[in-house]
Amino acid sequence: MAYPKPTDVVRFIWRSGKRIAVTVAGAALVAAGLAMLVLPGPGVLVIAAGFAVLGTEYVWAATVLERGKQAAAAIGRRIPRPTRKPR
Repeated sequence: MAYPKPTDVVRFIWRSGKRIAVTVAGAALVAAGLAMLVLPGPGVLVIAAGFAVLGTEYVWAATVLERGKQAAAAIGRRIPRPTRKPR
């Protein structure tokens, strides 16, 4: 039976630990952002930050974040800009 090399074990632990930390931190940010939607605070921004963190490890989270950015840009383009009146 062949045993894994110590460097392979360390690499596996580092990769798994990083993924777990990113998952926990991103999920905590998304949960806090959801709470801030009904409580005082910048809920939408915190949710976006959570998906940005999750997007470093998960493609689906990066896709959700990109779609959210595109939707926000589209909404921003539809908002009429105020015109300045001359003095």
